[in-house]
Amino acid sequence: MALDLNQTLVMVLAGGRGSRLEPLTSIRAKPAVTFGGKYRIIDFVLSNLVNSGLFKIKILTQFKSNSLNKHLHDAWHMNRAYGQYVDPVPAQMATGERWYQGTADAIYQNLNLVYDEDPVRLAVFGGDHIYKMDVREKLAYHCEKESDVTISAIPVPIDQATSFGVIEVDEDWRIIGWEEKPANPKPIPGNPEMALASMGNYVFETEPLVKMIVEDHHNPKSSHDFGKDIIPKIIDTHKVFAYDFSSNHVPGQPDREKGYWRDVGTIAAFYEANMDLRSVSPVFDLYNPEWHIRTANFHNPPAKFVFDQEWEMRRGTAYDSLISDGCIISGGVVRNSILSPGVFVHSYSEIHDSIVMHDVEIGRGAKIRRAIIDKYAKIPDGETIGFDLEKDRENYFVTEEGIVVIAKVAPEDRWHDPSYSHSFQE
Repeated sequence: MALDLNQTLVMVLAGGRGSRLEPLTSIRAKPAVTFGGKYRIIDFVLSNLVNSGLFKIKILTQFKSNSLNKHLHDAWHMNRAYGQYVDPVPAQMATGERWYQGTADAIYQNLNLVYDEDPVRLAVFGGDHIYKMDVREKLAYHCEKESDVTISAIPVPIDQATSFGVIEVDEDWRIIGWEEKPANPKPIPGNPEMALASMGNYVFETEPLVKMIVEDHHNPKSSHDFGKDIIPKIIDTHKVFAYDFSSNHVPGQPDREKGYWRDVGTIAAFYEANMDLRSVSPVFDLYNPEWHIRTANFHNPPAKFVFDQEWEMRRGTAYDSLISDGCIISGGVVRNSILSPGVFVHSYSEIHDSIVMHDVEIGRGAKIRRAIIDKYAKIPDGETIGFDLEKDRENYFVTEEGIVVIAKVAPEDRWHDPSYSHSFQE
């Protein structure tokens, strides 16, 4: 089985509700949520694909997709003259008046795209995880095994495996057993603390895939999902292999980063994954010149730190933090935090262990701790957030872990406030 990257069509599933990440997903799709200061979550899978030489990419969107569509337009231009594209595809209800019923149904409802492109194989990836993968290695493995379906797999602690498809493999890594989100996951042989979990991305040979999902579509008892319905049925009738993600090597990647994969589907997981980035030696490295993470460039000016008035305790400083372009730290202090473009930190304010998204203004003398502040918020002078959680709950969303989340300011509120610019990015 020969590998030809030009004969691979990629479909990225980016239409989920992301309800566990609310209020960050109250007005946008999960893949469009800001991550790491300047990026969106979807930038990581798209960077993996493009860096791997895959340029035929369809993004299947559904709920609250306007922000995601705008970001794709701003950030992901390809040369169609050479058959390269990153195309957002809205849910078209092509097979009836219904949303996608599951991951397999999302592909079924867009089979016209497969027929138009006529690829040898189809790669199906989720749009909401943080990791690096050289997809060429997975495709080469798929071809070497002459596989019909290849599923990326990663060891996870067994108490977390109830949220995944759990895989059982033979000595050749052919999948011989599958349980979707089992109550009692099977451990990896010889390692009772870990289970082998599906990462939710697949490579299919096109012909058997089409037959599978057409047959599944006509099954009234099916939930039309790859993990719940299709994979459990085909492991006895097709060659289905697991791909060991921990063996994948990205150019320029240090050994400590191999196998890094995060599902940022909850506020706590999202917060922790962001906080990982600002450590001195992060496991997930944004600074690899051989594997760029790409995103939109709005030509913001450099970050600026102003005032050095020691006698007034007024000095713009940042420690162990990521500060994006366009930020102004005007006599305030930022520690262990991530600031997105355009954040303004006024004098005598303090930000600790927090994520502050685009164009937020932190008022003079404000004190912020363990918070996620979404776009366009204006924190009043002298406000304290993250120090009295009972008080915070009166105005904001507070997680069980004590993370305070301040939702994005709605466009209608900004419209009536003359202090905001009328640039309604989501």
